[in-house]
Amino acid sequence: MKIRIINKSKNTLPAYETLHAAGMDLRADLDERVMLKPMERKLIATGLYIELPEGFEAQIRPRSGLAFKHGIGIVNSPGTIDADYRGEIKVLLINYSEQHFEINTGDRIAQMVIARHERAVWEEVETLNETQRGEGGYGHTGIG
Repeated sequence: MKIRIINKSKNTLPAYETLHAAGMDLRADLDERVMLKPMERKLIATGLYIELPEGFEAQIRPRSGLAFKHGIGIVNSPGTIDADYRGEIKVLLINYSEQHFEINTGDRIAQMVIARHERAVWEEVETLNETQRGEGGYGHTGIG
């Protein structure tokens, strides 16, 4: 699938790092370094603008290495970029650790997965079909 992209950043285009990777790394595009304090969140620019085909979204997800090694996550994970959005892709990072975290231009800050989606059409009814689970919600199957 081809996706139209404008790259106003100082970085190369996002790319799949391995043959079977689902996501492409997004890199920070900053005028100056950003220091993310503990429990602080900031919107980090990428300098990328995309035009997705109708019926697709771009999901912005945390990078597992940043989460494990530094406690860096994404507040609205996964973030969604809709097919009709034409603004710059920005990533809302949060620092869950107790240490300051420095972000520089070119740093890999998130991953982007392109996914197909459906549009639902509601059908209002009085009852729903029964299932074995029924109304069992949070924790209904026990601990763990």
